[in-house]
Parts: sequence; structure tokens; C-alpha cells
Amino acid sequence: MHDDDGQVARLHTAIDITRALDGHLICVDVTPSPVYAGNANGGFGDPILLNDERESEARNRARMKERVAGANISWSWEDATGDFAQCVIDAANLADLIVLNRALDDYPLLDMRTIASRVLMHARNPIVAVPEEVESFNAKGRAIIAWDGHESAAATMRACVPLLQLASDVEIFMVRDGAENTEPEEAAAYLARHGIHATVKIVDDGLHHTDALIENAARQWHADYILMGAYSHGRLMEAFGGVTKGMLSNCKLPLVIGH
Repeated sequence: MHDDDGQVARLHTAIDITRALDGHLICVDVTPSPVYAGNANGGFGDPILLNDERESEARNRARMKERVAGANISWSWEDATGDFAQCVIDAANLADLIVLNRALDDYPLLDMRTIASRVLMHARNPIVAVPEEVESFNAKGRAIIAWDGHESAAATMRACVPLLQLASDVEIFMVRDGAENTEPEEAAAYLARHGIHATVKIVDDGLHHTDALIENAARQWHADYILMGAYSHGRLMEAFGGVTKGMLSNCKLPLVIGH
């Protein structure tokens, strides 16, 4: 929870998922740590975290608590001060999903793409990364699984079985590149053992970027959200590989993503 352009999208998504799964929503209200400025004598002056920021957050807290209280779900509220990503990671030890924005390009304070990447790398929970213009999350709609045959995709899919069980339709979509460890038909068989019938679609396309192919497949299939593992190469960095970065930057649908 933070008073920025993506907060409403995060909250609506979190409430919809919590209600659909009969879960519990933890709202983590993050206030950034004070920043100190040097004074003329070379020492440190007063914190320059402006009172306006604290007052704005206090007003936002009151508004958001009222909104969550009226959502008819189980919820709790935690206040945290510090680095945004680390506060979320610390609070997520006993969480199943983390809801963040995929990007906030026009907001000067929060670099949400970097925050999402850091949380994705360090937390052991799938992230639901939503565009700021999203108004709801249709848990009972169509889910497309972007399958690359690697452990990150398998781990994310396994963790999200309760969510996928709610979907009206599930498609496993793979862009074949020859590096798959697990075939999509095996993933479909796993889901079937959990009562989820999934269709499989495989494309061979060496001309287009994988993230563009995933987005196009989701659009043509009228998916409501995309589930995927984090695509990365070599040692995990703060920013993931091109496919993950492209999806976080450009995708118009909610992403459920993990590693």
C-alpha cells in the first residue's frame, strides 16, 4: 500500500483474488526510510523525508483501510518503514502470492519495474504483477501458461494450482527453442491430476521475440491473465532476462510470475 498511481489496481486485484480463493489479505503500508542531508559543517541535518509525505500516507491509510474493510474479506494491515522491495520481501515469508504493479512509468518516486524484479528474485512467492489501468482480476476467467519447460515455470504453476482450479479454461503455450527440460504435455498431465483440464499449443517461430509471441497468443485466446516462470540466463540479476523484462514492461494483462 502506497499512495501512487498503481495502488488502486493492486488493491482491486488483491481483493478479487482473496475473495475468489477465500483467503486472507495482508496490506503492507510502506513508508520510505528518512534520507539525511549534509549540513554546512559537514555533519548530518534533519531528515528530509517531508512531513507532506507522512501526512499524505496517513490520509491514504485511512482511505484504504475503509475500502478494504468494506470488501467483505479477511484482512490485516502492517506498517513498515524502509526500502520498498525489502519491506515486501520481509512481509511475504508466510504469504502465497504478492501483488505488485508491473510498471509505473510516469510516477517519479516508485520504480515499480525494478521493485517487482527485486521481489521476484529474492522472494519465494509468485508475484501477481498488474498494469496500473487494471480494474479487476478475473480468477474464474481464462488462464494462459507461458511454458518454457524449466523449473521456474513448473514451480510457479505448482504454487498456483488453487488459482488455476478456478479458471474456466487453461492453455499451456510454448515457444519451442530446443532447450526445454519438461514438455508441455507433462505439465498438462500434472494439472489433470489436480482436476484442471489444460490444452497445449506449441509454436516454432525463430523470427519474433518470445514475449511478443506470448502476448499475441494471450490476446488471440482472450486470456484474462498470464502465468509464467521468470526467464533468465546465467546468474540471476536484479533485472531478469529479455522475455521477463519485456513482459513486465509491456504486457497489458496481469502476470502471475515466479522463479
